[in-house]
Formats: sequence, C-alpha cells, structure tokens
Amino acid sequence: MKRGIDLSGLRARKVAPEDFERFDLLLAMDHGNLALLKRGARPEHHAKLGLFMSYASRFVTDEVPDPYYGGERGFELVLDMAEDAARGLIESLQR
Repeated sequence: MKRGIDLSGLRARKVAPEDFERFDLLLAMDHGNLALLKRGARPEHHAKLGLFMSYASRFVTDEVPDPYYGGERGFELVLDMAEDAARGLIESLQR
C-alpha cells in the first residue's frame, strides 16, 4: 500500500451479458479487450464501450500495458496511468 490504495477487497470477474444493460459505460484497458466487449455487446450498446486511457491527459498511449513485464517500475507506471485516466473520467462525468 505504498500509495495508500487498498485493493484487497476487489476481485476481477468476467463481463456478463447483463452488464451491457446495467452500466452506462464499460471501459477496456486495451484494444484486444475492447474488441471482446464489442463482440459480446449488441450493436445498440457499442456507444457505451471505450478505452480507459482515452480519458488520460498526461499519457499519449491508448492502452494500459501489462505491468508484470516491467517489474516494480511497470506497476508504478500503470498506477500513474490509471490515476491520470481516472481523473479525466471523473472530470468528463462531472461535465
């Protein structure tokens, strides 16, 4: 918890078909996962899909890299990217 972020209560899960109805926005971390979301969603839900990094202001990439290949620095970079994109997402939602 170097940055004070406790993820211990979170668990990943697969996107369920009902998620496309339930949520207004579903964001992928990379193009591969975005393509999977598009294949799983009916066309009327495609406007709800996007890339998380499209909300970032400090990073020019549109994908979040896998931190496991970058050692400790890789995890720090991914956290920086996630914090930046999350700030942008919040700003977008507040407008």
